[in-house]
Amino acid sequence: MPTFHPCECVSTPSGGIFDVVSKQERVADLERQAGIPEFWNDAAKARGILREKTTLERGIEKFLSVHRKMEDVETLVELADEAEDASLEAEAAASIVDIDAAVRKLETQRMLGEEGDEADAVLEINSGAGGTDANDWAEMLKRMYLRWADRMGFKSVVIDEQPNEEAGIKSVSIEIHGEYAYGYLKGEIGVHRLVRISPFDANARRQTSFASVAAYPDVADEIDIQVNEADILMDTMRSGGAGGQHVNTTDSAVRLTHVPSGIVVKCQSERSQHKNRATAMKMLKARLYQQEIERREGERDLVNASKKKIEWGSQIRNYVIHPYRLVKDVRTGTETGDTDAVLDGRLQPFMDAYLVARANGTLGSGGEE
Repeated sequence: MPTFHPCECVSTPSGGIFDVVSKQERVADLERQAGIPEFWNDAAKARGILREKTTLERGIEKFLSVHRKMEDVETLVELADEAEDASLEAEAAASIVDIDAAVRKLETQRMLGEEGDEADAVLEINSGAGGTDANDWAEMLKRMYLRWADRMGFKSVVIDEQPNEEAGIKSVSIEIHGEYAYGYLKGEIGVHRLVRISPFDANARRQTSFASVAAYPDVADEIDIQVNEADILMDTMRSGGAGGQHVNTTDSAVRLTHVPSGIVVKCQSERSQHKNRATAMKMLKARLYQQEIERREGERDLVNASKKKIEWGSQIRNYVIHPYRLVKDVRTGTETGDTDAVLDGRLQPFMDAYLVARANGTLGSGGEE
């Protein structure tokens, strides 16, 4: 096994995770900025700098950790050869498998270098065509993403949910806090299609349902987005969700409408109207931030999926439970027959394939299949 210095790494145009030298230089620069006496005069900017520094340091440590493991396994291989010890060879082989998995994960994260990728995320799910089945499908997707977040070690908070009268949900908004949460979830933006035998049909007929997923980087505390209060309409209402007697009997839920953009956000997760307004304002700024990213980059293919019709011909991924079992991403061709695992949050193969295809310029547009 060849040796190498940890800084002899591949540099990428986006400043990917393997570009350790430039990352170390950036960390040093951020440390100098943090040492300036006036650093905390601009609290939002200071938080952004510290967050960037933490993210860079984590990336550097992940790379160096893999490098140390490679040095250890190299020593182990040499010892196994000298001693002709089968147990040491087996241990080295197992270590190489673990290192390979770690390198693959680093390679995936290397592609998470676009603006906002490292941020927390606000995830929105809306039911589409398909009636009650679509409402139930939206709730299934909610569970899928909450399970994914749990598997990733991320924290998730449901900040607004609109239940359907019969079953399922009409919509839900979820804050997901974790490293590169938005970078991973941006590949989920679009329409998701489910085919199954309807549990709500007395004749047990096959039903096709649709729901849309949208994601926004939660960076409102770290960027300067000016929102004119005169452009905002605020409505209050009683919370429609769980939360106890206090939530259900006071007008604590808040809905904000940003008149110039037409963006509407709602929050009812807190008992305090003030706290719900603050959360709704953060959601609004995240939406406006994402809108600005799309405008600057001209990437109209990544606009909020809810702007498209949530129906046949616009889906990015198909989930088929009947007459066969298959989950297939229309854009990348990634597929699996283990639908239960996917619906239980095992989404990483699909997310990784999206990032690779996007980096290689081979990403399809989705649609009928």
